[in-house]
Amino acid sequence: MNQYANMIRSLKSPEVIERLMYLYGNREGMLVEQTARYTGLLKRHEELFHEVESKVMLISAPGRTEIGGNHTDHNRGRVLAAAVNLDTLAAVSARGDMEVHIYSDGYAPLKMDLSDLAMVEAEQGTTAALVRGVAARMAEMGYKIGGFNAAVTSSVASGSGLSSSAAFEVLVCAIMDKLYNDFAIDFITRAKISQYAENVYFGKPSGLLDQMASSAGGLVTVDFRNDDPEVRAMNFDFAKYGYSLVVVATGGSHADLTDDYAAIPAEMKQVAALLGENYLRRVRPEEFYQALPGLRGKVSDRALMRAMHFFEEDERVARQVAALDREDLFAFMWEIICSGRSSYMYLQNVYARPEDQSLSLALAMAEHMLNDKDGAWRIHGGGFAGTTLNFVPQAQLQAFIDTMEAAFGQHCCHVLAIRPEGPAVVEL
Repeated sequence: MNQYANMIRSLKSPEVIERLMYLYGNREGMLVEQTARYTGLLKRHEELFHEVESKVMLISAPGRTEIGGNHTDHNRGRVLAAAVNLDTLAAVSARGDMEVHIYSDGYAPLKMDLSDLAMVEAEQGTTAALVRGVAARMAEMGYKIGGFNAAVTSSVASGSGLSSSAAFEVLVCAIMDKLYNDFAIDFITRAKISQYAENVYFGKPSGLLDQMASSAGGLVTVDFRNDDPEVRAMNFDFAKYGYSLVVVATGGSHADLTDDYAAIPAEMKQVAALLGENYLRRVRPEEFYQALPGLRGKVSDRALMRAMHFFEEDERVARQVAALDREDLFAFMWEIICSGRSSYMYLQNVYARPEDQSLSLALAMAEHMLNDKDGAWRIHGGGFAGTTLNFVPQAQLQAFIDTMEAAFGQHCCHVLAIRPEGPAVVEL
């Protein structure tokens, strides 16, 4: 019996079942779904690579949900975020050269050589840029890198607002870490390597929230004030208090929105520069508000409102964390609603074009359904298109899903569970 057959057989062992339940939760049908998924991926790797020498490994990296701190991370602010039970999963084996072969469901095969790690301008905005960027940063930091063969599948759909890009970056880092470094890289370094690939090689000026949440696992609050972020694990289970986290994908595309995203950190940093700092977190809020009248005309009014959002949102995260610490769900939900309103009014990332306001509509519908039900709703992630995050009481869950799917399409709702572990090796 070859290693593929042995691995597929092991999927039914008690140890593996326990491992899958830990990573994906215990909802009805999960084991059947994940066993079929893992089996299919192993068969795909066998069809593509017929591995007989190198050990085949299964490595998973989770998507993430942003709970608090909308567009604060890139200006050294605070966030509240969590890894989720949707992931990017690879069946992978080491190669004896520097070539990378990736076959990912729904995408063209990727074949590339890591012998040259210089940035390739023509690769910007592509998967190849992320792979080369991760490898380049790892090598620069003294870690070993090498080629690999991978079959990849993902339940973190592109454009879902759950950061498929961060999950993929963290996965690539975890693959080379496991294959060539005995899985020795700490989660903060892994997140920074992934962010470097996205910022420098891919060309998207993201903060560190997405990569940090995927890399750390669990529910965490992160303070980005210093170069070494302060990460604190939060032991809180929303399901215990009768709430489901529901992300609603409204169907908008992120394809032409890079400039809109880039303008947010750029405008915030323009305001900070006028006050002698590189980031708004270095500016005292009272200093900003005192200087605000004299700043008009030096930057746009939108930049000033985005700075106002930053100062309020950064403090709001601290209040959210304190509310969870004392198990005050009413105060926490109110802060979530206030966060969403601030993003709408001051940050202005709910829509990019007046003719497409799908996120605005989803937020308005959530407010109508949840306002008197102790629920909460807010923009999720980068904004402009994509998803909303909703805290839905269990009694209203099915009605909420039915209404949203009637408006935005079947399967637009993702009911999330918090995944307690970041990138993981599933041993079979």
